[in-house]
Amino acid sequence: MKVAIPKERRAYEARVATTPDAIKRMKPLGLTFLVEAGAGLTAAIPDQAFVDAGAEIVADTAALLGQADIVLKVARPLTAAEGTDELAAMKPGTVLISQLDPYRNREQVADYAKRNIVAVAMELVPRITRAQSMDVLSSQANLAGYKAVIDAAEQFGRAFPMMMTAAGTIAPAKVMVMGAGVAGLQAIATARRLGAVVSATDVRLAAKEQVESLGATFVFVDDEEARQAETSGGYAKEMSDAYKAKQAALIAETIKKMDVVICTAQIPGRPAPRLVTDAMVASMKPGSIVVDLAVETGGNCEGSEVAKIVVKHGVKIVGYANVPSRLAVDASSLYARNLAEYLKLIVQKDGTLKLDREDEIVKGSLLTQDGQIVHAAFAPAPAAAQ
Repeated sequence: MKVAIPKERRAYEARVATTPDAIKRMKPLGLTFLVEAGAGLTAAIPDQAFVDAGAEIVADTAALLGQADIVLKVARPLTAAEGTDELAAMKPGTVLISQLDPYRNREQVADYAKRNIVAVAMELVPRITRAQSMDVLSSQANLAGYKAVIDAAEQFGRAFPMMMTAAGTIAPAKVMVMGAGVAGLQAIATARRLGAVVSATDVRLAAKEQVESLGATFVFVDDEEARQAETSGGYAKEMSDAYKAKQAALIAETIKKMDVVICTAQIPGRPAPRLVTDAMVASMKPGSIVVDLAVETGGNCEGSEVAKIVVKHGVKIVGYANVPSRLAVDASSLYARNLAEYLKLIVQKDGTLKLDREDEIVKGSLLTQDGQIVHAAFAPAPAAAQ
């Protein structure tokens, strides 16, 4: 089977779906790899490195996609409305494996089915022990949490650690991390390594132990609702308006003392929860920083804008787009390994493909097959009986 890796063409996307190292790892599967010319350049991978790993370089995008049995991508394909129809060159039955953002692009899910594309959304891989090596959300969020703190330090007009000098003592920066998932925990660890005094908040009581184990203070509204705030998949649930009001009051009191706020809270399939209001931003000291990692799904911070640094009330609100892509080399490496592990699951020893919908991982991530939407969350409702 032929596996194609096209160049990523979406704005702010510098990653590539596979790497020479990942190709070497997949050699036992008996796959043939075709890489579009220049696909890895933004991730510091020259074409020759792919050739040395056993891949073939193809210059023409249509020719590349037209002969592929499997297409590996980082971001969902462009549509005709966006300028280039990247699905048009794929033959019926092609397996597309990518981050497809299906909740926000339901019409494109229907298009995959219409074109008989077998679409796999890697961000829907269930968070179970067996699938940890395929978890693209975790691998990319880990880097995003790290980079958010580095970006904050770059924009901050002061040092992070306490420094004692003959000229006086510099107080350590106070950092607040909103959300203690993978990105939030890495942000806590990174801020601590830089010498900051760190606090963190999350609606899940289960996060308390993890936050405190990293040396941060846990800020939390402890009530019965919060004790039930985690889904079976490990994500935070949408909270009630009453809980949100109590949490907002606590955060408002805490945030005015902070120098840096890192926002990481997101809910799969829903707009990002609004955690930092304009009034909270106004209460912060001039020169403070807010980094909003959720800006692309609506933002945790009021006033954040995608791909912009906005200054409000003397506070910089940083809304960089696609933060994992800002570390394209490492992000590509981890993402490529996630995809390699998924291919090991679905490619048989004889080189054939088997998408076993009885398998929990396949069932959770497979969107379309045989011209139908097969994922329960996206399949159309059955017609009412006459």
